[in-house]
Parts: sequence; C-alpha cells; structure tokens
Amino acid sequence: MEVKGKVVVVTGGASGIGKSLSERFAAEGAQVVVVADIELDGATSTLANIEKDTNGLAVQCDVSNEEAVKKLVSDTLREFGHIDLFCSNAGIFTAGGEEVSNDSWQNIWDINVMSHIFAARAVLPSMLERGEGYLLNTSSAAGLLSQVGSAPYSVTKHAAIGFAEWLSITYGNRGIKVSVLCPQAVRTAMTAGGDGGVAGLDGMLEPEDLAVTVIDALDREQFLVLPHPEVLTYMRRKTDDYDRWLGGMRRLYDRFAEVYKKRQQGN
Repeated sequence: MEVKGKVVVVTGGASGIGKSLSERFAAEGAQVVVVADIELDGATSTLANIEKDTNGLAVQCDVSNEEAVKKLVSDTLREFGHIDLFCSNAGIFTAGGEEVSNDSWQNIWDINVMSHIFAARAVLPSMLERGEGYLLNTSSAAGLLSQVGSAPYSVTKHAAIGFAEWLSITYGNRGIKVSVLCPQAVRTAMTAGGDGGVAGLDGMLEPEDLAVTVIDALDREQFLVLPHPEVLTYMRRKTDDYDRWLGGMRRLYDRFAEVYKKRQQGN
C-alpha cells in the first residue's frame, strides 16, 4: 500500500515509534494523519510537527479503554469519511516474571493485546464494507523470540503476533491487509537510560530509521516487518532446534540477570 493520499490513524503517536511513524506518513504524502495518545499534549506536539505536510487531528485516547478506541475511530470516520491505515502502536514494558502483580499483568495485557482487539472491532466493519483497509500492529521481536527479564512483555507480544496472524488469515481474502512490526531495541522512552539490554545486542535503532523500514514493508504489503533483519535468522535457529535455542537464551539470561533485576526494582 502506498501511503500517499491515505487517511492514517496512529496510536501512541506522542513519542518514540508512533511519533516517527506519524512524521514519516506525513512526509510520504498521507492525506490525513490522526495522532492519538493518552498524553494529549504530546499528540498535539507531534501534529504540530507535521501540519505543514498533511491534515490531521490530535486525539487523547487510552487504548486500554474500548470505548475510547471506538470514539477515536468513529470521530475519524465522521471527520474524514474512512480510514485506510490503522496503526495500533501504543505499548508498555513491565519487568519481572510470575511474581508480577495481577493488576500489572492486566494492565500490560490491556495495552499490549486488547488494544489491538479493540482497534480491529472498531475499524474492521467500515474497512470490510469498502472492501479494503490496512492494519499495522506494533509487537516486538520479543513476540517472535522471547524477552529476557520480562514475562509480561514476552507473553503479551507473542499474543499480539498471534492476533495479527489470525486477522490476516481471516480477512486477507476480503481486502484487509495486515502487517506486524517486530523491532528489537529502538531509542524511545521505553529504552531511555540504557542500551536496550538483550534486545540491544544488535544495536539501538533510531525510530526515524524504523519508520523507513515500515514504509518499505507497507509498499510490499509484507506481513512481518523486521527493522532488525537479524531477527529472521534468530527465528530460524529457534524453529530449527528449539532446545538448543532455549539453552542459548538461558546463557543470555545469566548474562543480563542483574541488569533486569535492577530494572524490576526500579518499577
């Protein structure tokens, strides 16, 4: 899909990946970019950066709240008539394992998983009626591999990929395109003050560079978007010999255990 002339919605658009995606879509000639974020001031700031290149709105939206996502979609449809591309991008990180509180597990589940489901429920009816539409869901390389030091992040990112796969299987023959974005470490607020830990072993990617990768993947309508190409090799190693891969991940865990313990204590 070529972004030029399209109506695009980006959640988590106040900073990091979402901000860079919004800016890149505008630079590529999107007709409209709706920037949504729980932080309205941040969304407004992003919109101010792109208003010279596109039309748009800044919208406050808590993606863990289904009614808020419904309103985001309905307001965009009322204002601009349709949505070509919905980028369900907002996400959070929670360090720790099974001991993480139920409330924290539920919070990351709602933001990293249910937000994609809420978005699909809200936007698919109008897309299916038109016979076309595109869903770009942000997950992580952790959803294809794992996340040393964070069970909640690993579990929710796996689930996000599973849902994206299901969407593609179910609606791909009805005009709905689906891509899932799976980066390793990206220089955002989530990685601020560190080197990205295990995810940063292949380097910290700038969000602006990631956005270029996304444009290329959308042009090719490619399901799996891998800004760090090494991830494909790691996936193949995982499926080729699961036990050997797990052994390698245990060695990484031992290497980074203290780093993540300190990160968890800081939560």
